[in-house]
Amino acid sequence: MITFESHYGFNTDGDGTIVDITAAAREIVENSGVTSGQMTVIVPGSTAGITTIEYEPGLLRDLPEFFERIIPSGVMYGHDATWGDGNGFSHLRAALIGPSVTVPVSGGSLVLGTWQQIVFLEFDNRPRSRTVHFNVVGE
Repeated sequence: MITFESHYGFNTDGDGTIVDITAAAREIVENSGVTSGQMTVIVPGSTAGITTIEYEPGLLRDLPEFFERIIPSGVMYGHDATWGDGNGFSHLRAALIGPSVTVPVSGGSLVLGTWQQIVFLEFDNRPRSRTVHFNVVGE
């Protein structure tokens, strides 16, 4: 059994930033030596998420608009009353998406659809410095 860990760091502009991390994930799988197994990708923190989408201009516009419709940023949340930081919506959006995804590895490659990319979603209401962690296990 092989276990391989790595990370990828970057800065965001705040809420609405979407970062395609697929290339980093693929490189990490290649460096791991795992040909059959799985990769888990996680972002520590409670105001960001990891998911998969088709990383294209229409969805890069649609996804933030979708979050604004279902969890608006312009309303008061209990978190805001507690902490006064105005990012209650950020926590709710992150809870909806979740902090991680697990992707199978087969033949030494990630098992992703043709138009499917792994993306980081920034929900916090301010620019952030983020680090995404990768863990690859298998044979």
